[in-house]
Amino acid sequence: MMINRIRDVRKARSMTLDDVARRCDPPTTAQTIGRLETGMRTLSLDWLNRIAAALEVDSSALVSTTAATELGVVALLDADGARAPTRTERAAPPTPTDQMVAMRVTGSLGDYRSGDMLWLRRIDGGGVAAALNRDVLVPRPAGRFVFGRLIARDGERIQILPPGARTRQQVVNAPPWLAVAETLIRTL
Repeated sequence: MMINRIRDVRKARSMTLDDVARRCDPPTTAQTIGRLETGMRTLSLDWLNRIAAALEVDSSALVSTTAATELGVVALLDADGARAPTRTERAAPPTPTDQMVAMRVTGSLGDYRSGDMLWLRRIDGGGVAAALNRDVLVPRPAGRFVFGRLIARDGERIQILPPGARTRQQVVNAPPWLAVAETLIRTL
């Protein structure tokens, strides 16, 4: 079974239905794109290619199969080496949600290497306590961010220690949101 991922990709690129419709060649309507996203209209190969071009992605990024949603765990690794599991296990890849954001590492820093991709889950103010001693991304004014270990919270102020040697603690007062690092994707 093929699953349409147009909406996920469109939202990840911060585009509206109208943005995609206008960028299609030839242009179409936001209503048509919405119907294709929701399955109310059949997604032909022609439509798939047009929408992929409008989103500037490969057409394969717009569909997925349910068969590939889990992988079989074939080995377990510990201090004694790799061994076969004693029972059947499955590993599910991370599932994007509306609360997920991503950050790409472009230069090695601390435990992070150039090329790493981090998936982070946005949390509201009530979830800050659960984020203590975890790596977080916090927005600052003018499109800047602070990333590092959340080491303390004092009312509206949070203290973050960026990764790497000889870094100084950063204090952010009343951030509009913060996102906790959940998944590290690293190509070997």
